[in-house]
Amino acid sequence: MTDILMPALSPTMEEGTLAKWLVKKGDTVSAGDVIAEIETDKATMEVEAVDEGVVEEILVEAGTEGVKVNAPIARLSGGVEAKAPEPKPAKEAAPEAAPAKAERPAKAEPAPAKASPAKTPGGERIFASPLARRIAEQKGLDLAAIEGSGPHGRIIERDVKDAKPGAKPATTTATTPSERRGETRPVQSLQQMGIPEGSYELIPLDGMRKTVARRMTDSFRDVPHFPLTIDLEIDRLLESRGRINKMLEKDGVKVSVNDIILKACAVALMRVPEANASYSPEGIALHHHADIAMAVAVEGGLITPIVRKCETKGLAQIAQETKDLAERARTRKLKPEEFQGGTFSVSNLGMFGIKSFGSIINEPQGAILSVGAGTKQPVVRGDQLAIATVMSVTMTCDHRVVDGATGARWLEAFKALIEEPLAMIV
Repeated sequence: MTDILMPALSPTMEEGTLAKWLVKKGDTVSAGDVIAEIETDKATMEVEAVDEGVVEEILVEAGTEGVKVNAPIARLSGGVEAKAPEPKPAKEAAPEAAPAKAERPAKAEPAPAKASPAKTPGGERIFASPLARRIAEQKGLDLAAIEGSGPHGRIIERDVKDAKPGAKPATTTATTPSERRGETRPVQSLQQMGIPEGSYELIPLDGMRKTVARRMTDSFRDVPHFPLTIDLEIDRLLESRGRINKMLEKDGVKVSVNDIILKACAVALMRVPEANASYSPEGIALHHHADIAMAVAVEGGLITPIVRKCETKGLAQIAQETKDLAERARTRKLKPEEFQGGTFSVSNLGMFGIKSFGSIINEPQGAILSVGAGTKQPVVRGDQLAIATVMSVTMTCDHRVVDGATGARWLEAFKALIEEPLAMIV
């Protein structure tokens, strides 16, 4: 017998929804056959069978929510190894992240009846392949003491094969994540905070909301950030956009103000490369290209599709890409590489009339630009008053990477490009 396990579709995934079974009890499956669909916070995934065999039992019914990673979901006869099958994108959606692939053993081994994720004393889940877990159990190894060399630090076969039994974690003092972060205030219910039960409607958190909440909380708490705000005059930009769109009208392409902002961000990052950076424990990463992520509101949260190598692309190409990315983001049809990573983000709420705001940094990026609405305002030119269309932007910087002087130099370069768009092609 071989247990089919709930796969981990990303390093942070702990549970998911088994949306649909595409096989039933008694069906014969081969390696590579799509057997089920799993919903994550960002996408729907197709799950392939890794081994061939006959479906002996469906352990988790279709539509079941909160299925823990590595929990058995079905059982095959005639299989070789109980491990999480490798997923692939569904036709109607895209995966949240590519899973780490477990190694196949040299010979058949009996599968354990149950598989549950190992955890550290503090309650954090340890990411390891099913084969690595089984070898560790057989050798009496403590997975918490082993450093993984697989994708995202996942523990794989080679990490445990030569490890010695009896190894202990570096520290034996168990602390919770909250204690390590210095949090002291317990989470209180609304009733404990004075809001009576029955006076509100509670909307349960879906996967995307939970992920956004966790990532933004982590970033706001852990990243030492600060804002830099400047005003830009965008009358020349608006005039240039009108001329550009007249030229592109025959091709059916329409360039938006946001497209021009993305291009200006990319060019400015090339002129001030110190701002195109990410912090890591190993050092500061200076990126070769400006991969600009743009915030797109979707049902239940937001997602940030990326225009790769934005500095190398013309406005027509950027306009076509952003339109396509935004449309597929709203229907959750993006591929993982289209929304993961990026070196810099842009969040534009100007179309909603927001004049000025500050965004939370999208780790591991070193900065994010918040774009407000352009409004007619009085400005002073020399000793004369004039009317100009003014737009406020705020750059939120990770102080570990982008200090005040670097952020100011980047904004200076960005301002010059926005106020004279022709400078982008010089």
